[in-house]
Amino acid sequence: MVIYRPLTRSELPDDTASLARTLIGKIVVRELPEGIASGRIVETEAYVTGDAAGHGYRGQTPRNRSLFLEAGHAYVYLAYGISYMLNVSSEMPGVGTGVLIRALEPLEGIALMRLNRGIERLRDLARGPGRLAQALRIDRSLDGLDLCRKGPLWLATDEHQAGDIAQGIRIGITKDADRPLRFYVKGSAFVSGPKSLNG
Repeated sequence: MVIYRPLTRSELPDDTASLARTLIGKIVVRELPEGIASGRIVETEAYVTGDAAGHGYRGQTPRNRSLFLEAGHAYVYLAYGISYMLNVSSEMPGVGTGVLIRALEPLEGIALMRLNRGIERLRDLARGPGRLAQALRIDRSLDGLDLCRKGPLWLATDEHQAGDIAQGIRIGITKDADRPLRFYVKGSAFVSGPKSLNG
């Protein structure tokens, strides 16, 4: 078993776009009854203040309240009634901004992720936010968790260097779609989206 260090709140930058970039190369750790499953973050998207594509744009609701917690908390929602999405709240309490974790490079618990996903292909285990959540068995029960402390779901760091981080437009949105708020590891096979957006 690999020993990871929890990512502390003091290590989180105080604006959303910077956090989206900073989270590249960090690790999502999921503690399950069967063991640990983890993956290195290779792709994120920022949803900033005043962003019409963000869930906090129209204010706080019972559904999105975790997005308004201080930076470093999980905001988990069900997209289109099909797939759960893992986000990290990103600024001061009450602001309502966050970072979507779009893709992971699997590290630990790969057999468990394969079982959760029902597929064998390593590249596709957590390539895309819905696949990621399924691979790590993330659902609304984890909404609001403090990701800066060990628990069922948390963020970790190690000495790994993320490599070249590229920036481009976000995927699958129609509002404020031209903002370059998607960050990803250039050349990573585990990044989601079409090749035309991953150059």
